[in-house]
Amino acid sequence: TIVLDAGHGGRDGGSVGINGTIEKEINLKYTLALKEKLVQAGYRVVLTRKNDDGLYSETASNKKMSDMKARYNIIEKANPNLVISIHMNSFNNTSARGANCYYRANDESSKNCANLIQSSLHTYCNAPSTQSRVGDYYILNCSYYTSVLIECGFISNPDEEALLNSEEYMNTFVDAVYAGIILYFGSSYINV
Repeated sequence: TIVLDAGHGGRDGGSVGINGTIEKEINLKYTLALKEKLVQAGYRVVLTRKNDDGLYSETASNKKMSDMKARYNIIEKANPNLVISIHMNSFNNTSARGANCYYRANDESSKNCANLIQSSLHTYCNAPSTQSRVGDYYILNCSYYTSVLIECGFISNPDEEALLNSEEYMNTFVDAVYAGIILYFGSSYINV
């Protein structure tokens, strides 16, 4: 079982690209494409969101925390072998580029999975680094399941924003993430 988390949603649009790309929308697009690939390969996939609805309670005073707790509850209920959270990056330097994978500190399983995905992204999508990084994100820290957050690229970089919006590039990117996941499950079974 793999939980796929499309970052943001509803009121929380996330970052906005230099040419108007809204992060929550492109996150969902990439997440649904990855879901299709994984389902075709026989994985059980649970989505934290399937559309643009936020996961927060309309009556919650802190919608962001309500949303994050709902994501946590979905993860816990799914009892997954892996959690992948999909995001787009943004930075005030418009030349920043490349995909980056993040994992929870002191979690070897998450680090192993993140490194395999990052290496695959380096090979197939020209990601600048072959090594993933420690990330202090709620979605990584909220549970003990193997979890990876993927920043697919910088929508603040006009060239990369155009690339990320290309169907062809999205398919290549999803294939690279899928390859990293397959390698992770192969290596995790070997190490048992």
